[in-house]
Amino acid sequence: MHGSMEGETVHVPSPARERFYDSRGYGHPRGDGLALSPAEAAHLLYRGDLDAVDGKGFQSFLATTDALVPFLVYKDLRERGFYLSPARDGWVGRDVAERADFVVYPRGNGPWDGVTEYAVQVVGEREPISLTELSGTLAVVDEESEITYFSVEQPTLAGSTAHDLPADVPGMLLADRVVLWDCPSELYERAFFGQALGDGPSDDDDPLSIQCSLVEAAYLADAGIIRIDAGTDGIVERGRAVVGDRFDRRLAVYRELRDRQLVPKTGYKYGADFRTYDDVEHVGSLPHSNDLVRVRPSGKAMSTRDLALDVRMAHGVRKRMVFALTDAKGEIDWRSVSRLTP
Repeated sequence: MHGSMEGETVHVPSPARERFYDSRGYGHPRGDGLALSPAEAAHLLYRGDLDAVDGKGFQSFLATTDALVPFLVYKDLRERGFYLSPARDGWVGRDVAERADFVVYPRGNGPWDGVTEYAVQVVGEREPISLTELSGTLAVVDEESEITYFSVEQPTLAGSTAHDLPADVPGMLLADRVVLWDCPSELYERAFFGQALGDGPSDDDDPLSIQCSLVEAAYLADAGIIRIDAGTDGIVERGRAVVGDRFDRRLAVYRELRDRQLVPKTGYKYGADFRTYDDVEHVGSLPHSNDLVRVRPSGKAMSTRDLALDVRMAHGVRKRMVFALTDAKGEIDWRSVSRLTP
């Protein structure tokens, strides 16, 4: 059988629908004919089911289209036992996958069943990505044509760490941190703010000296829990002097996490901004931290290599990788990303 290009669509005349769509889920029906995306046409050419498109065989068709990277993902998913459709306007699946390239159906199902397993967005290794525009499944094709799949979701973030806290605890701004001398111990022992100077008290009722990061201190000062001579504004100004406007984004995320009754602590050792704990009763019996959080400007592109590094690190330490995408107003769009094996 032979096809012909019509813009960015390959048209194959009758009996293409019966041969390719009805039996194997390729393309979008046009009467008894069929409309195919270039990736689908390339796959049929590769298999030898389609003889040529405008006289071009498989190799020359790939050489004259931009179908190579989508074809590699399409081929891989077909070989894994899935039927899938291009997510095009007016085609099957477009209504459930606005930014996707392919809609993938559960094994044993096709475009006629009305159920979807994955909505897949395809990129090459060197293409920048915007996390605010990602959802569903991301397929990254590297320079050796290996494919890595990521699941991108809007996570639920909620903890259960809530303790009565003291008020008006005096502190001192020193360099890039705030030290609280003779602080009520529950601020550290129960709510896990700061780090103790020394081994800490033997009795929970004894006062304790702790050092807080500037982000922690700004949050505590704004809530009236601590006071320093420079006030909250002085802490924020020091933070901006140390790390620039990134401080404001980190503070907005820290505040949101604490408001959700999560405990954020530095994620520096993991290359992240924060690690988070869902439920802290006492620092002497800390649970496993659940998430790594990286703070990024909303809408700013990142490389797929950086994404892979972050997800790999989180997976290696048994945590979920969460991105907090903040805009100029401090609004936060959350995304979690994990490796996926279809």
